[in-house]
Amino acid sequence: MTGGGTMRIAVVLVLALGAAGCGPGETSVTAKRSLRIGVKADQPGLGLLNPKTGRYTGFDVDVATYVAGKLGVPPSRITFKTTQSSAREKALAAGTVDMILASYSITPRRKTQVTFGGPYYVAHQDTLVRADDRTIANVRDLRGKRICAVSGSNSWRRVTEEREVKATPVETATYSGCMAALAAGRIDAVSTDDLILAGLAVGTRTRVLNAPFTDEKYGVGLRKGDLAGCEAVNRALTAMYQDGTAARLLERWFGRSGLKIDPYVPQFEGCS
Repeated sequence: MTGGGTMRIAVVLVLALGAAGCGPGETSVTAKRSLRIGVKADQPGLGLLNPKTGRYTGFDVDVATYVAGKLGVPPSRITFKTTQSSAREKALAAGTVDMILASYSITPRRKTQVTFGGPYYVAHQDTLVRADDRTIANVRDLRGKRICAVSGSNSWRRVTEEREVKATPVETATYSGCMAALAAGRIDAVSTDDLILAGLAVGTRTRVLNAPFTDEKYGVGLRKGDLAGCEAVNRALTAMYQDGTAARLLERWFGRSGLKIDPYVPQFEGCS
């Protein structure tokens, strides 16, 4: 083969890799035989780790399993890994996980670091308070109150910065830490996605206000530039809603919470 022919082949290969969003040494999730998937370990109903069995359960876990199946990866070749809010972008960039489904809201800032499939559900930010607290009825009533600020989460900023409510953030590592602080009286409220709050409230002396004030688009986090993976994930999510799986999973995990559940496929953000 001539030098010119070799050069042309090399150029075609580089262009093909670029079209798939893969650089040197990087592989799209569409080409992986096994997957490491980041999920939460302390969010009942979404992602919860049983320390005795080492098994994760929840809506996010079930959606991840479904999507992986559509990518050709069975449950036996999935490894779930606890991924805290503050570590999600770093975990994808470092290759610690291949994708993340962990109540991961799609935001303009995060889209500069992560390629998102979906959203697979649009939640709404609401507020959780102690059951006997009647001083808080909506987000405006958080003025002068202490609210939980989970490391790496944007939820508290939507109260203090976007809504300009002068609440006092109290930093906590996890949402289970928020619940402990709320029960002990160290904070007055937890404000975050309604699906998270619904799971946390079960079996506790707390109540969700049912006063939503944002749309939270839950996305499937992928390494930045994996456009082929993003498109494949979107196809899987479309199928999940069309075949009724999404409605069944939403009913299974949140049907008894009193929340209004939307069984229709969300509008996708587009892969970038």
